[in-house]
Amino acid sequence: MIRIYTLERAKEWDELVRTFEHYDVYYLAGYVKAFWLNGDGEPILIYYERGETRAINVVFRRDLSQCKFFRETLEQSAFYDFVTPYGYGGFLVEGTDYGRLQEEYEEFCRQEHIVCEFVRFHPLLENWKGLEQLYTETYMGMTVYMDTCSEEEIWNNITSKNRNMIRKAKKSGLKVYWGRYPELIEPFMEIYNAAMDKDGAKDYYYFGKEFYESILEDLKQNAMWFYAKEEKEIAAIAIFLFGNENMHYHLSASRAEFQRMAPTNLLLYEAALWAGRNGYKKLHMGGGVGSAQDSLYKFKKSFHRGTDARFCVGKKIFDRGTYDELVEIRKAQDALFDDHSEFFPRYRA
Repeated sequence: MIRIYTLERAKEWDELVRTFEHYDVYYLAGYVKAFWLNGDGEPILIYYERGETRAINVVFRRDLSQCKFFRETLEQSAFYDFVTPYGYGGFLVEGTDYGRLQEEYEEFCRQEHIVCEFVRFHPLLENWKGLEQLYTETYMGMTVYMDTCSEEEIWNNITSKNRNMIRKAKKSGLKVYWGRYPELIEPFMEIYNAAMDKDGAKDYYYFGKEFYESILEDLKQNAMWFYAKEEKEIAAIAIFLFGNENMHYHLSASRAEFQRMAPTNLLLYEAALWAGRNGYKKLHMGGGVGSAQDSLYKFKKSFHRGTDARFCVGKKIFDRGTYDELVEIRKAQDALFDDHSEFFPRYRA
């Protein structure tokens, strides 16, 4: 009762996802395609149905023979692991028979030679509930969202200091625009990559031009730029995603020389207004770096005085024997390998 959809069946994939009441943009084929181009793995949609219960899960299936640690030791297509695509995901379940879903999913993963799975559950959908027997679940921290049901609600939830920053940005002459313009890819990459340089980001976060082209092309109804300008100069720019009832602050950066003018404050406020006017109930902004309550989290928190959303992850080992063997291979390769690392899966630490 389990079927797999690949990007070759993207239309059917999306049609199926949209039959679920609480789907979000992260489950669409167009979203994962950009990260497939980025080299994250093979995206698949897993569909389960039995009786009154049905479920979907979107994952990247990663061939462990392609992992740099195992290229010399594993045959191609011998073993895989699953990981949630960048952002949020995990099972969406409609129905109540979680026990049968768990049994059949575990058997499916063993038959498909899936060693383990790492899940980043969706904070707004709280879809870790009911899956406690399938995954070892860990609370990581809180993420921030704005209630965008009304313009009054948006403004009232912003802290007084942040309101002053938004007023300051308006008075300084900054204006916010939005659209789906391909010509913004180059300036975005310039500003974003400079910000990654400043933060000492890992190579993974330097996305190529085809990544951004895919977002615009494959998410035609679900992605858009918002950008703040002072006359002809872009001060801050961000990609927002939206689907069903939610809008998401996806990737963003600003020019250092304009930060004193608070362009990102104004940009987020205008994006929240746009969300409410277009029927989206929440603007999810995520949390701090590594789920910490750091300066990034505090900045986001200044947009919403209310309750935050819990962020949880899930871990599951389907093949304990192979998992342990892979850890031993890593230990043999690297004398400094931390056998007690909390990273999951440990063999990729």
